Amino acid sequence: MNNNDEGKRREEAIVHGEAYRLAQEDVAFLASDGLRGVRLQLELLKPELALHEHAIRSTVVVLGSARTCSPEQAQAEVVQLAARTQAHPDEPELARELAAARRRLAGARYYEEARRFAEIVSYRFQCEGRRDFVVVTGGGPGIMDAANRGAYEAGARSIGLNITLPREQRPNSWITPDLAFRFHYFAVRKMHFMLRAKALVTFPGGFGTLDELFEVLTLVQTGKMPRLPIVLVGGAFWRRACDLGFLVEQGMLDASDAELVSVVENAEQAVAAIHAFYGGEPPA
Repeated sequence: MNNNDEGKRREEAIVHGEAYRLAQEDVAFLASDGLRGVRLQLELLKPELALHEHAIRSTVVVLGSARTCSPEQAQAEVVQLAARTQAHPDEPELARELAAARRRLAGARYYEEARRFAEIVSYRFQCEGRRDFVVVTGGGPGIMDAANRGAYEAGARSIGLNITLPREQRPNSWITPDLAFRFHYFAVRKMHFMLRAKALVTFPGGFGTLDELFEVLTLVQTGKMPRLPIVLVGGAFWRRACDLGFLVEQGMLDASDAELVSVVENAEQAVAAIHAFYGGEPPA
C-alpha cells in the first residue's frame, strides 16, 4: 500500500469515527449519562417553544385512569361475557370476569363526563377565538382519550403529554398532532402539566393519577405554585381513595388543606366549580 492509499484509509477512518460526528447527530453521546442535564433541558424546551408558537396561554389539566373504558366498549364486553357465562355456567372464572366487566361499565360514566367536560371548556374558550383553558392530558387511553376527544369534537385544540414506558403507551388519536409530545422524564412532564395550568380536574385513577394529584396539592400547600381549582369528579370513589377528613382528624393536615379540593359528580358541576373559584369569570 502506497502512502497515498494509506492516507486515504486514515482519512476515511477519521471521517466515519464517532469522535468526528457532529454532537447533535451523535445519538450515543446524547444518550450518555454525562448529557442527562442537556436531555432534561431539551425536554423542557421542545414543548415550551411549541406551545409558545401556538399561543397557548393557559390550560386545564385532566387526569384519570388509562383503564377507563368508553361506554360502548364496556357494554360490548359485558354482552360478550354474559353470553359466554350463560353458555358455560359452571366456569367460575367467567363469572368473575363478568362481574369485573360490569364494574367497568359502571365506571364508564367517567369517560363520558371527562369527554363532556373537555367539550364544554374547549367550546367556551377556544371557539371564541381564544387559546385559554386548552385541555391537556397524559396523551394515552381511558380518561385521557375521553378528554382529548371532547376537545376534538368541539373543534378545538388539545395537548397530550405522553411518556415512554416499559409497556409502550400509544398516544390517543384525538390529540392535536402539533401538540402531541413524548417525554422520557416524569419530572419534566409534570412541569409541563402545571406551567400554564389554571385548573386541575381529576377523575378516578390509580398510582399515576394519585401521584399527579398529590404533587399538585403539595405544591399549592407549600406555596410553590399559586392556588388553583382542584376538582375531584366522583364522590364515592374519592371519599375512599383520598380521605382528607381522616388525615385532618389524625393531625396530618390542617383543616384548610382539605379545602384545597372540590368534589363533584359530573362535567357541569366541574365547570361550575372552576367558575366559582374565579368569581364567575376565569382569567383571561
